[in-house]
Amino acid sequence: MAANTLAGIFDGLRRRPDVEAPNLQAWDATDRLLLETAVALGRAGGGLAVIGDRYGALTLGTAETLAPASLRVHQDLVTGERALRLNAAELSARREAAGLPADSAGSSFMQLPLGPELLAGADTVLLQLPKTLAELEEIAAAVARYAAPDVRLLAGGRVKHMSLGMNAVLERYFVSVQPQLARQKSRILLAAGPKTAAASPRFPVVEHLAELDLDVAAHGAVFAGARLDIGTRFLLTFLPAMKPARHAVDLGCGTGILAAMYARQFPEAAVTATDQSAAAVQSALATACLNGLGNRITVLQDDALSTFADGSVDAVLLNPPFHVGAGVHAGAGVKMIEAAGRVLAPGGELWTVYNRHLDYLPALERSVGPTAVEGRNPKFTVTRSTRRSH
Repeated sequence: MAANTLAGIFDGLRRRPDVEAPNLQAWDATDRLLLETAVALGRAGGGLAVIGDRYGALTLGTAETLAPASLRVHQDLVTGERALRLNAAELSARREAAGLPADSAGSSFMQLPLGPELLAGADTVLLQLPKTLAELEEIAAAVARYAAPDVRLLAGGRVKHMSLGMNAVLERYFVSVQPQLARQKSRILLAAGPKTAAASPRFPVVEHLAELDLDVAAHGAVFAGARLDIGTRFLLTFLPAMKPARHAVDLGCGTGILAAMYARQFPEAAVTATDQSAAAVQSALATACLNGLGNRITVLQDDALSTFADGSVDAVLLNPPFHVGAGVHAGAGVKMIEAAGRVLAPGGELWTVYNRHLDYLPALERSVGPTAVEGRNPKFTVTRSTRRSH
């Protein structure tokens, strides 16, 4: 594989609409290693599936260097889906401007949910290893169940983020799991021989949270799984202090615990649970239905309320992430705070819980309005921000 082929693709990649910053890159050495390993193994003309592509490096690199008969892609985050489409269009435009055929620039991929349509007949699967073992298990089980019997799964990651637990998960679903030599601090786990008998569905996991009297459903990719994370637990103690809203939004809903508890507290409110993660919105929908709230809670996959009209909601509940990918970065939280400020009607409230070491107060004051610290504990701060009149 010519190095300049991938360089020509990777160098033009951007992360938008996800957070962009000088220290955040749209591809890493694992993308390159996965593609080079797939080429070395051959069978590039068969059906190929890509899972976990962050911003398009794997998909566009596959289209350019492997030319598979079919190219199907699953990305959990809607920001990744949108970035891939934007990067594919940009690559096509660059190729066209250079007098090259634009249709070889990754325009023929299909974006699909994790499941049979994504994986049926696939003899090669390229995977950017996820952060959690639960997400890896859900992916491995799906590949073993739905892909071709001779499928080879190439699972790659940065060595510092890999663990022997990943090998153990793959060994539950594949006869052979062979770690490859590390290169540029990335490594590939090559899995083959799917154990279809082991691949019966067990997701979403459902647990009953006795302290809330709430059944919670969680797919593998959801933060905290079916447990109650400590930030959400702290924010819920302020639920009685919140005022009723006609329309409330659980922004970054995860499994939908905040949405469910708000809907219980305020039976007249319309509640929307929204997250950029497909696994999260599936989990939140299942949580709502398990607790008889399916007709009260609308679930929506979206990026920072991008489909909401300005001034259209009365309350937003927010437990923002403080990581972007594998790195600590406050940009994701600030983006969500700005989104909340845009969609809140004058007088509407944003309730936020965040790690005490993060200084979100200036962003809350700037993007929403007057902000009061309602509570602190050793780990978290809870604030109430009131949308100022425009």
